[in-house]
Amino acid sequence: MTIKSAREIELMRKAGQVAVATLMGVDELIRPGVSTEAINRFVHADTLERGARPAPLNYHGFPKSVCTSVNHVVCHGIPSEKHILATGDIVNVDVTSVVDGYHGDTSVTFYVGEPKPDAKHVTEVARRSLDLGIAQVREGARLGDIGAAIQEFAEAQGCSVVRAFVGHGIGRIFHEAPQVSHVGRRGSGMRLKAGMCFTIEPMVNLGTYEVDVLADEWTAVTRDGALSAQFEHTLVVTKTGCEIFTKRPGPLKNSDRYAGLFV
Repeated sequence: MTIKSAREIELMRKAGQVAVATLMGVDELIRPGVSTEAINRFVHADTLERGARPAPLNYHGFPKSVCTSVNHVVCHGIPSEKHILATGDIVNVDVTSVVDGYHGDTSVTFYVGEPKPDAKHVTEVARRSLDLGIAQVREGARLGDIGAAIQEFAEAQGCSVVRAFVGHGIGRIFHEAPQVSHVGRRGSGMRLKAGMCFTIEPMVNLGTYEVDVLADEWTAVTRDGALSAQFEHTLVVTKTGCEIFTKRPGPLKNSDRYAGLFV
């Protein structure tokens, strides 16, 4: 676990906003008939045009510049020309941009056309879960407070929270300490300190929290085939709360139409 300097925080802020700008551009692509590979091509080109590098490309052998996780895919979905988005799908697009050596990491679950009730439910539970996790962050709080807030809400809504994948410290290194579980017990875990930077990225399933990784060694799917949704932000702990580096400047037309459902 590292405490970032004021200069590092400024670089993290810049990286976060580059990732956000690319993700806002993805919103313009989301519609039935678009392949997940088309999303990958856009993310790759847009990231480079912004003077950044797409962190996923070749990361431990990952073959693409972005993760696209559709319906029952929990995370790390590999874009493909063969995977065509259809009306009623949900797709999480996970963008990580490297700017001047620092990472900005953010993801959103998009609706493809009009969602079915189950898709809307799991997506909005995931969105609200992230908000509630972020609300726990301040100097002196515990890591377990974040997971507890997420788990309590999601399970009360009839959903489950994935255990196998977690949020993570971030900076010059894509994934560093601490690990940020999205389940937990209040008052447990590491105390948060101002200057800590990490992601919160709850993966929420309609069915069991158990997942399987496919033969490609990347794509994680729900074990029971139920829908999964995820939202992610990168942030820094402050004395009184946190600053979200990946805060978006406005609504996403293909994601935010039902935002606030559980407020």
